[in-house]
Amino acid sequence: MIIKVGMVSLGCPKNQIDAEHLLSDISNNKHFKIVNNPDIADVVVINTCAFIESAKQEAIDTILEFAQKKEENLKSIIVTGCLAQRYKNEILEQIPEVDVVLGLGSNKNLADAIIDSLQGKKIAQFGISESLCLDHDRILTTPSHYAYLKIAEGCDNHCTYCAIPKIRGKYRSRTIENILKEAKWLEQKGVKELILVAQDTTYYGVDIYGKYALSDLLKEIAKLNFKWIRFLYAYPEKIDEKLLTVIKENDNILPYLDLPIQHINNDILKKMNRKTTREQILDKIKLIKTILPNSILRTTLIVGFPGETENQFNELVEFVKTSNFNRIGCFPYSQEEETAAALLPNQISNEIKEQRVQTIMMETELLLEKYCQSMMNKNIEVIIDYFEDNYYIGRSIADAPDIDCCVYISSNCELNSGDMIKVKIYKTEYGNLFGEYTE
Repeated sequence: MIIKVGMVSLGCPKNQIDAEHLLSDISNNKHFKIVNNPDIADVVVINTCAFIESAKQEAIDTILEFAQKKEENLKSIIVTGCLAQRYKNEILEQIPEVDVVLGLGSNKNLADAIIDSLQGKKIAQFGISESLCLDHDRILTTPSHYAYLKIAEGCDNHCTYCAIPKIRGKYRSRTIENILKEAKWLEQKGVKELILVAQDTTYYGVDIYGKYALSDLLKEIAKLNFKWIRFLYAYPEKIDEKLLTVIKENDNILPYLDLPIQHINNDILKKMNRKTTREQILDKIKLIKTILPNSILRTTLIVGFPGETENQFNELVEFVKTSNFNRIGCFPYSQEEETAAALLPNQISNEIKEQRVQTIMMETELLLEKYCQSMMNKNIEVIIDYFEDNYYIGRSIADAPDIDCCVYISSNCELNSGDMIKVKIYKTEYGNLFGEYTE
């Protein structure tokens, strides 16, 4: 009997990569068949996120949705990922429809767990694996022309608002050789845009090489046949002239820097246990713009951190107004259990946090529009992702998948997903660009 297995994966690209490895393990088992529609599956694997409250709620809602399908054709529910690691006991106790909870260190046991669950067994396996288990096949769930590559697991930063070190453990880097092996595999698959990810990509190498080694890794990857190489989550205090020079000297490494600064007020940064100050952030942005004057800067901010005063928030607003950032995401502080910030006094109400998010986002829209206006009548390079509603939808070097904006392209000839073309921009709308391609 062939068992139909479906998967729902939630959360960040790092979680998506875990799901791709799980899918590969499923496909290699002769008893299983992967189905794209989990609604028709015998078994559903829900790969969860638990980073902030909204992510946890999304995961719980998804589990409950499939719990209702147990009355129909669904025979088994498997929960993996961060929520499984962090709330294993609560899931088993409060959602009896769940058959298996696999912590992050037990992903390799998925196939056996599926078989056991169909025999009526309840299974719970936990632990954080010291092995990265990332050097075997994946089934890519991204469009074939781009893929994520995880260069490390875990985190050593211990920001006071973040539970990731408790969930995913200490920072563990893969060797350059191991990463290059997977990068070459992705190259052979036809990937044109390679996106390096880790909780903190700029911390790469400290645990195994005794130094920040992202620049060394990038130099090696740049020798491969990728058109675009992008890396995400670069902490500003670890960006140095060596790294920026490597970007400058290699045309296929995009000058796109995602710097999660979180705030700009020094007191808030200290309470967050961030390793930088306002002055250092400004100096680092100046250094980046000196070496890479055409760089695209992205950041994420947290508002409503415990004790954040109106003056401290206004300082952040003024910073955003005058900043060099082209892309900004903003999130309300999420009070996470077992984090130091959750115990701080002067927790701020959800209403005020949401008001502050809206204020920041209004300012970021102005910054985005300013950037878009600077692109008017220019010819820019775009990679095509898909076709929809009479437009080809693509991205420029300023746009990482799923988190940034798009370029809507009119064309007098047929284009394909993954094509890289030059487009002349003629209009902007809500942060997106509209361009025309003529063969």
